[in-house]
Amino acid sequence: MNNLTEFLRGLAPGALVVAIGPGASGKSTAALTAPVDAVISLDVLRGEIGTGEGDQSVTPAAVEQQNRLLDTFLAAGRRVFLDSTNVERHIRAGLVERARRHQRPIIALRFGTSLDTCRARNRSRPGARQVPDDVLVWQWSLAREATAQVLLEEGFAAVYETSPEAPKENAS
Repeated sequence: MNNLTEFLRGLAPGALVVAIGPGASGKSTAALTAPVDAVISLDVLRGEIGTGEGDQSVTPAAVEQQNRLLDTFLAAGRRVFLDSTNVERHIRAGLVERARRHQRPIIALRFGTSLDTCRARNRSRPGARQVPDDVLVWQWSLAREATAQVLLEEGFAAVYETSPEAPKENAS
Protein backbone atom coordinates (compact mmCIF):
# COMPACT_ATOMS: atom_id res chain seq x y z
CA MET A 1 0.00 0.00 0.00
CA ASN A 2 1.40 3.44 -0.88
CA ASN A 3 1.29 6.66 1.14
CA LEU A 4 -1.54 8.13 -0.97
CA THR A 5 -3.74 5.09 -0.37
CA GLU A 6 -3.02 5.25 3.36
CA PHE A 7 -3.80 8.97 3.40
CA LEU A 8 -7.11 8.50 1.56
CA ARG A 9 -8.13 5.58 3.81
CA GLY A 10 -7.68 7.86 6.81
CA LEU A 11 -10.10 10.52 5.56
CA ALA A 12 -13.41 11.11 7.23
CA PRO A 13 -16.50 9.60 5.64
CA GLY A 14 -18.09 12.05 3.24
CA ALA A 15 -14.82 13.80 2.34
CA LEU A 16 -14.51 15.37 -1.08
CA VAL A 17 -11.08 14.68 -2.59
CA VAL A 18 -10.30 17.15 -5.37
CA ALA A 19 -7.52 16.24 -7.78
CA ILE A 20 -5.58 19.30 -8.93
CA GLY A 21 -3.18 19.00 -11.84
CA PRO A 22 -2.73 19.40 -15.57
CA GLY A 23 -3.71 16.84 -18.14
CA ALA A 24 -1.57 13.69 -18.05
CA SER A 25 -0.33 14.35 -14.52
CA GLY A 26 -1.68 11.07 -13.11
CA LYS A 27 -5.06 12.05 -11.71
CA SER A 28 -7.09 9.34 -13.46
CA THR A 29 -4.49 6.70 -12.66
CA ALA A 30 -4.67 7.63 -8.97
CA ALA A 31 -8.48 7.52 -9.12
CA LEU A 32 -8.37 3.89 -10.32
CA THR A 33 -7.12 2.62 -6.97
CA ALA A 34 -8.35 5.35 -4.62
CA PRO A 35 -10.15 3.90 -1.59
CA VAL A 36 -13.25 6.05 -2.02
CA ASP A 37 -16.95 5.39 -2.45
CA ALA A 38 -17.23 7.13 -5.81
CA VAL A 39 -15.05 8.62 -8.54
CA ILE A 40 -16.49 11.39 -10.69
CA SER A 41 -14.46 11.90 -13.85
CA LEU A 42 -15.19 14.88 -16.05
CA ASP A 43 -13.61 13.04 -19.00
CA VAL A 44 -15.91 10.05 -18.52
CA LEU A 45 -18.94 12.34 -18.30
CA ARG A 46 -17.87 14.06 -21.54
CA GLY A 47 -17.65 10.62 -23.14
CA GLU A 48 -21.15 9.71 -21.96
CA ILE A 49 -22.67 12.98 -23.16
CA GLY A 50 -20.64 13.73 -26.31
CA THR A 51 -18.61 11.95 -28.92
CA GLY A 52 -15.76 10.97 -26.60
CA GLU A 53 -13.80 11.88 -23.48
CA GLY A 54 -11.96 14.65 -25.32
CA ASP A 55 -15.14 16.31 -26.63
CA GLN A 56 -14.72 19.77 -25.10
CA SER A 57 -17.93 21.05 -26.70
CA VAL A 58 -19.98 19.20 -24.07
CA THR A 59 -17.97 20.41 -21.08
CA PRO A 60 -20.76 22.68 -19.74
CA ALA A 61 -23.26 19.79 -19.75
CA ALA A 62 -20.66 17.45 -18.24
CA VAL A 63 -19.95 19.95 -15.44
CA GLU A 64 -23.69 20.18 -14.70
CA GLN A 65 -23.84 16.39 -14.44
CA GLN A 66 -20.67 16.37 -12.29
CA ASN A 67 -22.25 18.87 -9.89
CA ARG A 68 -25.50 16.88 -9.64
CA LEU A 69 -23.50 13.75 -8.83
CA LEU A 70 -21.38 15.63 -6.30
CA ASP A 71 -24.49 16.90 -4.53
CA THR A 72 -26.01 13.42 -4.45
CA PHE A 73 -22.87 11.72 -3.12
CA LEU A 74 -22.01 14.45 -0.61
CA ALA A 75 -25.59 14.51 0.71
CA ALA A 76 -25.35 10.75 1.22
CA GLY A 77 -22.05 11.08 3.10
CA ARG A 78 -20.02 9.23 0.49
CA ARG A 79 -16.28 9.78 0.09
CA VAL A 80 -15.80 11.16 -3.45
CA PHE A 81 -12.73 11.56 -5.68
CA LEU A 82 -13.20 14.33 -8.26
CA ASP A 83 -11.07 13.55 -11.31
CA SER A 84 -10.66 16.71 -13.40
CA THR A 85 -7.94 19.37 -13.66
CA ASN A 86 -9.39 21.87 -11.14
CA VAL A 87 -6.49 24.24 -11.84
CA GLU A 88 -8.59 27.40 -11.94
CA ARG A 89 -9.20 29.21 -8.65
CA HIS A 90 -12.87 29.98 -9.39
CA ILE A 91 -13.57 26.29 -10.09
CA ARG A 92 -11.99 25.31 -6.77
CA ALA A 93 -13.95 28.07 -4.97
CA GLY A 94 -17.19 26.53 -6.21
CA LEU A 95 -16.11 23.10 -4.99
CA VAL A 96 -15.13 24.45 -1.56
CA GLU A 97 -18.55 26.12 -1.30
CA ARG A 98 -20.32 22.91 -2.38
CA ALA A 99 -18.48 20.89 0.31
CA ARG A 100 -19.33 23.54 2.93
CA ARG A 101 -23.03 23.45 2.00
CA HIS A 102 -22.99 19.70 2.64
CA GLN A 103 -20.82 20.10 5.76
CA ARG A 104 -18.16 17.84 4.29
CA PRO A 105 -14.37 18.16 4.51
CA ILE A 106 -12.65 19.02 1.23
CA ILE A 107 -9.15 17.72 0.55
CA ALA A 108 -6.82 18.85 -2.24
CA LEU A 109 -4.80 16.15 -3.98
CA ARG A 110 -2.11 18.19 -5.75
CA PHE A 111 -0.23 16.52 -8.60
CA GLY A 112 3.33 17.90 -8.88
CA THR A 113 4.21 16.01 -12.05
CA SER A 114 6.85 17.74 -14.17
CA LEU A 115 5.83 19.41 -17.42
CA ASP A 116 8.16 17.11 -19.36
CA THR A 117 6.45 14.04 -17.88
CA CYS A 118 2.98 15.46 -18.61
CA ARG A 119 4.02 16.19 -22.20
CA ALA A 120 5.41 12.68 -22.69
CA ARG A 121 2.30 11.05 -21.24
CA ASN A 122 0.08 13.35 -23.29
CA ARG A 123 1.83 12.33 -26.53
CA SER A 124 1.11 8.67 -25.74
CA ARG A 125 -2.64 9.28 -25.39
CA PRO A 126 -5.06 8.57 -28.24
CA GLY A 127 -5.40 11.62 -30.51
CA ALA A 128 -8.86 12.65 -29.30
CA ARG A 129 -7.65 12.64 -25.66
CA GLN A 130 -4.48 14.65 -26.26
CA VAL A 131 -4.44 18.10 -24.72
CA PRO A 132 -3.03 20.82 -27.02
CA ASP A 133 0.47 21.76 -25.81
CA ASP A 134 -0.39 25.41 -25.12
CA VAL A 135 -3.34 24.30 -22.98
CA LEU A 136 -1.19 21.75 -21.16
CA VAL A 137 1.43 24.42 -20.37
CA TRP A 138 -1.34 26.78 -19.15
CA GLN A 139 -2.82 24.05 -16.93
CA TRP A 140 0.62 23.14 -15.57
CA SER A 141 1.39 26.79 -14.75
CA LEU A 142 -1.91 27.27 -12.91
CA ALA A 143 -1.40 24.01 -11.01
CA ARG A 144 2.04 25.18 -9.86
CA GLU A 145 0.51 28.43 -8.58
CA ALA A 146 -1.96 26.41 -6.49
CA THR A 147 0.56 25.72 -3.73
CA ALA A 148 -0.39 23.99 -0.50
CA GLN A 149 -0.52 27.37 1.25
CA VAL A 150 -2.79 28.84 -1.43
CA LEU A 151 -5.12 25.83 -1.30
CA LEU A 152 -5.37 25.94 2.49
CA GLU A 153 -6.16 29.67 2.28
CA GLU A 154 -8.90 28.86 -0.27
CA GLY A 155 -10.60 26.66 2.32
CA PHE A 156 -9.27 23.15 1.76
CA ALA A 157 -8.97 21.23 5.04
CA ALA A 158 -5.77 19.48 3.94
CA VAL A 159 -3.49 19.19 0.95
CA TYR A 160 -1.74 16.04 -0.16
CA GLU A 161 1.07 16.65 -2.60
CA THR A 162 1.99 13.80 -4.89
CA SER A 163 4.74 13.55 -7.45
CA PRO A 164 6.91 10.74 -8.77
CA GLU A 165 9.64 11.98 -6.44
CA ALA A 166 8.21 12.70 -3.00
CA PRO A 167 4.58 12.54 -1.86
CA LYS A 168 3.84 14.43 1.35
CA GLU A 169 0.91 15.81 3.32
CA ASN A 170 0.21 19.35 4.52
CA ALA A 171 -2.66 19.89 6.92
CA SER A 172 -4.16 23.11 8.23
